Amino acid sequence: MDTASAPPLPALSPSRASDFLQCPLLYRFRVIDRLPEKPSPAALRGTLVHAVLERLYELPADTRTPRTARALVEPQWEKLRSSRSEAAELFGEPGGEEEREWLESAYPLVERYFEMEQPHRLEPRDRELRLDVTLESGLRLRGYVDRLDVAPTGQIRVVDYKTGKTPRPRFEDKAKFQIFFYGVMLWRELGEVPTRLQLMYLGDGGVRWYEPTEEELRAAEAEISRIWAEIERTARSGEWRPRKSRLCDWCDHQAVCPEFGGTPPPLPTPAPRS
Repeated sequence: MDTASAPPLPALSPSRASDFLQCPLLYRFRVIDRLPEKPSPAALRGTLVHAVLERLYELPADTRTPRTARALVEPQWEKLRSSRSEAAELFGEPGGEEEREWLESAYPLVERYFEMEQPHRLEPRDRELRLDVTLESGLRLRGYVDRLDVAPTGQIRVVDYKTGKTPRPRFEDKAKFQIFFYGVMLWRELGEVPTRLQLMYLGDGGVRWYEPTEEELRAAEAEISRIWAEIERTARSGEWRPRKSRLCDWCDHQAVCPEFGGTPPPLPTPAPRS
């Protein structure tokens, strides 16, 4: 497949870069084919907890307590349920036992946050900050930063909440890649190297943090550009090969994956160029 017939590719985000590294065919299914996926209770719980913590920082500092945060869980769930069809589909009728048990599982994550930080002492510069940055190469990066803190003395901290448990050292690479991806975007957006890149694992209270140098961010930027070049080469060839791993057990696309006897749908035909 030549460049003219390759489907157009969007900007690159940390999640989609990770998809490609995990399995090029998964990237294709999500980005090019846009195949539907079943909602995941764990992912939806993560979205809910993120929404609660974002809303928490809209409140006066002296009211940011565990009790207040717990009280935010159900209202934020109602907002999610009404605005996202997959949320409504996951549990069917509202108020059922399955939904209640799932909702209860969010409370410990919210409460554990208060064991890790004292939100009444923090005033983030931004929450759910949308970044859209174009590198000198022309590569467009995009993503959302959970929280950006800027100290009175100018230090910049990037915070990413994770609702799972701290990964073992040999499984840390994916989260580290994503937080450095955000670091690159902020560096290019602000013209300043972030002081700290911080991962907060609400599942067990673990914290991982990095103090990147400009050299490290340049290396991360080069890696991101390398991944994009490989995505473009794959798009031109049209050969989105599957990469089988243990993560396939959680993939919704086994029915159309060659590794499981399926056949991918035909690639979408790009619109004619004017």
